[in-house]
Amino acid sequence: MEAARLEQLSVLLEDADYLVLDKHWDLRIDSTRPRETLTVQQQLRHRYPQLLDPSTRHGFSRFCHQLDYATGALCVALSRQAAGGAFRAFSQRRVVKAYLALVRGHVKEEHMTIDYAIGKDTREGQTHMMCVEATPGCDNPKPCLTELTVLQTGRYGDDPATKVLLQPVTGRTHQLRVHCDAVGHAIVGDYTYSLRADTAPYRTMLHAALLRMPLGERTVQAEAPDPFVPDVDPSWCPEQTLRSVDEALAEVVRKAVATEARLAAEEAEVELARRRTASTRSAGPVSEAATEGLRRWLQEWPAD
Repeated sequence: MEAARLEQLSVLLEDADYLVLDKHWDLRIDSTRPRETLTVQQQLRHRYPQLLDPSTRHGFSRFCHQLDYATGALCVALSRQAAGGAFRAFSQRRVVKAYLALVRGHVKEEHMTIDYAIGKDTREGQTHMMCVEATPGCDNPKPCLTELTVLQTGRYGDDPATKVLLQPVTGRTHQLRVHCDAVGHAIVGDYTYSLRADTAPYRTMLHAALLRMPLGERTVQAEAPDPFVPDVDPSWCPEQTLRSVDEALAEVVRKAVATEARLAAEEAEVELARRRTASTRSAGPVSEAATEGLRRWLQEWPAD
């Protein structure tokens, strides 16, 4: 529960193209606000001054995705080419992300598919908030899908709570927070979507536990350690375990690998068909003169 410090940058993966960080809780990625005295950008500048890129706004602006106030796996591209590869993977929805969360109440179903469309909340006083489609004033709702799996039930402080694994199939702003709230199980410590009521927890209990990004010949994958354990936060007291975090994440990876293999096979078939079509077209159509010559040649053969 220690507050973030400039020199406290946890790195899960580092190579020539990417960094994957374990972002600290309640820390912004970047900011132009004078009151924001510490950001991930500043931590990166402090740790990796040799990797600063003057062509970017803050020196490290090639974040491959966003984490608002959640913690966990955050990918940073170290070159324009690497950023392009990550952009393609995200835009093609090939990146797999899995989050851990503590939510209010005991979730009865072991698995839930949450498919409420989400749009911008235009009601007065709800600035920078999103909402589900049925909410009055919901602007431009778009289809959204989240898979929820129960891992543990217990108590957070004096109140019932559940540890869940969340998989966003789509990527709408605040999707996980809005979907959990919509099914009656708001994320513990979500100050914004509790309408500033849930102030006792020291942070928002949402954590990006797994990032898997296939890039053709290679895959970037990193897991961020589970922070929702009693040794880290004694307020969380699990009482029943349905499945472990390791088991749940291993199942996510197994399914991702199977999906990647299926897509690769489908793409190989499409490419083979394309080459066959191109080969046929390159041969060109048979000319009328050639057709007439073949007809005359056949006529020279006696009929049986």
